[in-house]
This record gives sequence, structure tokens and C-alpha cells, in this order.
Amino acid sequence: MDDLDFILNCLIDEQPEYSHLSIPRDLSGKRRLMRSLMNRRPPVPFSENLLKAQDNELQKQLVEKGTVELNQMIVSPADNRLLLWQGDITRLKVDAIVNAVNSQMLGCFVPLHGCIDNVIHSAAGIQLRLECNELMKIQGHPEPTGSAKITKGYNLPSKFVIHTVGPIINSLKVTQTDKNQLADCYRSCLSLAEKYSLKSIAFCCISTGEYKFPNQPAAEIAVRTVSEYFNQSPSSGIEAVVFNVFKDIDYYLYRKLLKCGPE
Repeated sequence: MDDLDFILNCLIDEQPEYSHLSIPRDLSGKRRLMRSLMNRRPPVPFSENLLKAQDNELQKQLVEKGTVELNQMIVSPADNRLLLWQGDITRLKVDAIVNAVNSQMLGCFVPLHGCIDNVIHSAAGIQLRLECNELMKIQGHPEPTGSAKITKGYNLPSKFVIHTVGPIINSLKVTQTDKNQLADCYRSCLSLAEKYSLKSIAFCCISTGEYKFPNQPAAEIAVRTVSEYFNQSPSSGIEAVVFNVFKDIDYYLYRKLLKCGPE
């Protein structure tokens, strides 16, 4: 039995409600089922055999999709510490990537959901949810909006993941409180990066997806807050901040804001 079949059998055995599932024959189907079962798996201990097989499979997937180095990204001519890259954040070889999370901070439990939280947990492995759960049990209350926590990166090419809770836009108008909380997210993440002596950090577009923060003001707040942090903390030790975007609209906005051109 190969690693993938072993993983699927273990995950199905752990969760009796999925005992009716049959394992697909094709590689793509097996990987989709693996991710779905990982997404649904509660933060409970795992066997060393499952962990080893999972890590082998996730590392194989990482090799297939490839990693991205800082020297492959667009550098802002206005400040060479600010970089832009469009694509999958789980490919970035940086000290830390930023995950946009909800206040429970346990990852997304919706199978195959397209949110950044689901993508990062799926690529990092089941260890990430357990570490997040331990942090939340120690804390004893939901994570406040604008704050951040740091964990290991596990099977990601990044050493760490910094998790932050962005503001949720529930009305037609973005309030000043919403703007302040989004800026707090960036400051909290940068502060943690400085505390842990990290040299590079990659931000996703916090709150612009499921949380409905408009793309343009969100991008403006992101760039302005990072630039202000550099000005106020010249000895932070952070050498590179990557603005990682996925949608074309965000790529266009950040190119303009970073003075990399309008296209």
C-alpha cells in the first residue's frame, strides 16, 4: 500500500461518518479526498505512521508545484524591501506567510474550500490545526480582530505561519474602525516577525475575500501600514515584505501602489 492509500484509510478509519466512502483509483481523486478528509479532521492526536505518510505525500506535492524564491518576485522601485508576487502563497520560500483566519483560529472545516485558510492548512498538514488548537486552549478565548499568532509551517516551504483575524465588512460602508483593525493586522504580523527575528514575510490580501473588505482600500492600507512600520522601526531586521496576490484586480492595484507599473 502506498502512502496516499495508507493516509486515506487512516483518515476514514478515524472518522466513522465517512466509512461509506470508497477510495478513488486516480491520483487526482485520491488527493482531493485526502484534502477533504484533512479539512474535516478535528484537532485530535495522530499516529506517527499517519504523520510520516502525510508528510511524505505533502512534500511530494510541494516538489511538483515548485517553490518560489524572493529573487523571482517583482521588486518595488520605490523600496526594494517591498515585493509583489501573484500565485499560490503555499509555494513561497520565506520565513513566514500570513494566514487570514476567523476568531476560532482552527482552519477551515469546509472540504476543498477555496479560502486562504483552507489552502494553507491543507498544504501544511494536520499538525497545524493541532498547534492552533493548543494556542487557543491556552488563551481561553477567541482571537481578537487585528491581533496575530505564530505557528510552525510544517510542510510549507515557509518556516512559520502568522495567523491574523481581519475585520468582517457587514455593511455597505467601510468604517474607520474597519480600516484601523485591518491596519492592526499588518502591524501585529510585522511585530511578531520582528519578535522572532524573521527576515521575510509574505502577506495575503487580508479580509478581501470572504470578509468582503473592498480591494482598493485594503491594498492601500496594506502598503501604507508596512511602509510606516519600516519608517518607525528601522532596526526591525525585516528585509523583505511580499504582497502575495491571487486575483488579477489585486495584482493591478499593488503594481500601481508599489510603482511597478499599471499593468
